[in-house]
Amino acid sequence: MKLGDRSQRMASSSQHHQQTRILVQAAAAVCEDKKGLDTRILELDPIDAGLSDFFLVTSATNDRQAIAIADEIEHRLKTEFGVVPNSVEGRRHGEWILLDYVDFVVHVFLVERRAFYDIERLRKSARPLTPAEFDAELKAALAAKIVAVRKKAAAKPEPAAAKPRPAAAKAPSKPKTKPAEKSVAKKAAPVSKAAPKKPAKKTAPVKPAPVKKAAAKKPAAKKAAAKKPVRKKS
Repeated sequence: MKLGDRSQRMASSSQHHQQTRILVQAAAAVCEDKKGLDTRILELDPIDAGLSDFFLVTSATNDRQAIAIADEIEHRLKTEFGVVPNSVEGRRHGEWILLDYVDFVVHVFLVERRAFYDIERLRKSARPLTPAEFDAELKAALAAKIVAVRKKAAAKPEPAAAKPRPAAAKAPSKPKTKPAEKSVAKKAAPVSKAAPKKPAKKTAPVKPAPVKKAAAKKPAAKKAAAKKPVRKKS
């Protein structure tokens, strides 16, 4: 196995373990809300723990309380984290209800049943924690993870600023040549023949208006000539 693959697998395993702790903390909070008695979290020894990492153990005074605690744990983990138990046992009688989430197992006992089975004694190698102690450890682990991430981010060298590339010298632009005139060899577009002009209409010669001659004034008869001869009376 390569070193890089191994470190990646370890980081993934640590993240999964952290997620399991968060789920156990949420289940323990339900036990406290529902007045469970003597709630304990057993951190199991990896050697003899099998698949599970934690046992969550709590007690109830009667079967109704035991069923209510188990139902609320199942409901909250499903609605808040989308996690459902792999199997549920003992719900019908309510004396010992077991919720198996593979990575951790929840045990809800009646007080007398817990004393009879004494599950804490069966797991002597496990480390018992109260919900408050478990919560403090979880917060410390999360804080340490945040610090490690920040240190890792600070250790990364800042990328050097890219040097501006010198502008490439532009090639001298070629003078734009006018498009060659079309060769005369090409067929010239047919010239449209001009329509023959119609001969202009001859206008009739305007006859000059006859000038009215001024009526010649009749010469006044000379008084002498015009006078008739006076007959003399005899």
